[in-house]
Amino acid sequence: MLPRELKVAVIDSGVNPRHPHISSVAGGASFTESSTLEGDFLDTLGHGTAVMAAIQEKAPDAAYYAAKVFHSSLATSAATLVRAIDWCIDQNMDVINLSLGTINPAHRELFTQAAARALEAGCLLVAAREAQGQLCYPGCLDTVFSVGMDAECGRDTFTSRVVDGSRVFYASGYPRSVPGVPPERNLKGISFAVANMTSLIVRALGFVPDARSRERKSQVAAILLASGR
Repeated sequence: MLPRELKVAVIDSGVNPRHPHISSVAGGASFTESSTLEGDFLDTLGHGTAVMAAIQEKAPDAAYYAAKVFHSSLATSAATLVRAIDWCIDQNMDVINLSLGTINPAHRELFTQAAARALEAGCLLVAAREAQGQLCYPGCLDTVFSVGMDAECGRDTFTSRVVDGSRVFYASGYPRSVPGVPPERNLKGISFAVANMTSLIVRALGFVPDARSRERKSQVAAILLASGR
């Protein structure tokens, strides 16, 4: 059990609150480039539900919020994604799980600024470092918990190393198991490495003094690294 309740946002395709692997949903919103619709976060694609379930499995005591940026497919715009990140900051989220990003370097500055705003607010952004073998924004930025996939990791652990001068955390790319479905036939990939790492970050954050500042990221990283992994 966490020492205190934390607020965790999952930026994805929303969530199905009736799914048996979802324990609870505290709220959320739906985003486009020009609009924000509070309370509209029902997942019609399934991806966001699986991601949230993977986090809740190991960090069930947080309050979870769904920021829906995927609607008819797993694609969105940089502007929509930044709108969702800023909403999470405004809602005082403690952790943002961001399984997606962009490999387009033209968006680097846009995400650099958004990630800096999150860091200053004490909001920990957890995102994929790479996609399609290329650096992914905002996940490759130093202001973010940068995550890669390690096929040798169990779902309740991680590895870490410094890559090109930046700390990268590696986690299992498998989601919460589905009874009767072999792991190789279930969803898998970097989205779930990010989700599994997010759950460990949430648990570590529970032991950091409740002072919302940019120091939170380094404090949580120190707790994780002190675990010896």
